[in-house]
Amino acid sequence: MIANIGRGENLFGALAYNQLKVDKENGQILYTHKMVETPDGSYSVAQLARSFEPYLLANNKTEKPILHISLNPNPKDNVSDEKFQAIAQDYMEQMGYGNQPFVVFKHTDTSRTHIHIVSVCVDEEGRKISDTFDKRRSVNITRALEQKYGLIPTIEKENSQKDNIFRPVDYKKGDIKSQIASVVRYLPTYYRFQSLGEYNALLSLFNITAEEVKGELHGVQKQGLIYSALNENGEKIGNPFKASLFGKNAGYKMLQEHFLTSKESFKQEPAKVLWENSIEVAMHTATDEISFKKQLQQQGINTVIRRNSEGRLYGITFIDHNSKTVWNGSRLGKKFSANIFNDWWTRDQKPEISTTESKKTGHTPFISPDVNQEQMQHSLFDFLGDNKNESVFIEGFGGLLPQVLGEDYEELAFENQMKKKRKRKKD
Repeated sequence: MIANIGRGENLFGALAYNQLKVDKENGQILYTHKMVETPDGSYSVAQLARSFEPYLLANNKTEKPILHISLNPNPKDNVSDEKFQAIAQDYMEQMGYGNQPFVVFKHTDTSRTHIHIVSVCVDEEGRKISDTFDKRRSVNITRALEQKYGLIPTIEKENSQKDNIFRPVDYKKGDIKSQIASVVRYLPTYYRFQSLGEYNALLSLFNITAEEVKGELHGVQKQGLIYSALNENGEKIGNPFKASLFGKNAGYKMLQEHFLTSKESFKQEPAKVLWENSIEVAMHTATDEISFKKQLQQQGINTVIRRNSEGRLYGITFIDHNSKTVWNGSRLGKKFSANIFNDWWTRDQKPEISTTESKKTGHTPFISPDVNQEQMQHSLFDFLGDNKNESVFIEGFGGLLPQVLGEDYEELAFENQMKKKRKRKKD
């Protein structure tokens, strides 16, 4: 069994991501501990969140008080709901969170049935619960739980082709062709984008660029793509590779079809409202380019900037790794266009942003030290209304995502990623 531990700031995102699984009948709430109960046993995000309010209000130091854990048995394990509940309680107790409020969700939308636990890592007095050596302790605890509950032991040497998916290209390691192939063969399967520019913004995260090539063969116009690796400065390095070397998914024709399919799907994309609000909140609260990017990255959204030789910003693209979507800023609206950010970061002309809708994103706003306790509670949790439709828009916000590029983008592959991380630490 593999445990994946994440910490972050967005309680609403963590709860809503899991609750949406329940709403779509791809999951269920298995167990609650020290949570406010409801008469019928069903919960909304707002109801769940209220159990954590006293802990978050008491906290004044811990930057990332939200705990989001997934426990993942081997797909061949047939774990009953009762056993999942016992495993969750055992794990939280041994990790030092036995006295905390937490809710256990069961996910059934993949062949690998697993559970997610949402809690807080500050106690009732606002003090942070020690996380010293928590990764190491977690590994030891999961091994012991495997034996106790008769689960298939995790084998460190297990490997599969998916180990190579979505890892940035490192030209210094050689075999650039294979490194590029492990990304471009699969990326269009998981991510949606509407243009070559958006595709290149996504590829740049993996140190790759694609170029369109045109020519004439026997009097017939031909179009295709070539892929190149990028160095640490974003410059092409080595010889380019024809797309045909990487299969049809990476080819020009298939990508053109992918652009059209993505465009149609985006017309019915409800989470777009949340992305816009998240960007607006970051524009309102960030002081510069670095803090803006950092705020969005904490939600699993990368910001890719393009500048010309004079330093002028002429392109900005947002990549949400939760919903696997790529948006050019101008597609989201004029207020997110490159010119707006260029004026802000180059000319120090920060745009005026209205945050009246930002409550829907679940971001905690800045609270002045002069605000009294009643006002603070109102400000922190106003966004947790009983509007059940809000959770429909939140699937893009999985709550807590890894900060390192190339890790854990696809939930189906994350077990192998975690095994490799532990192996590297031992080496």
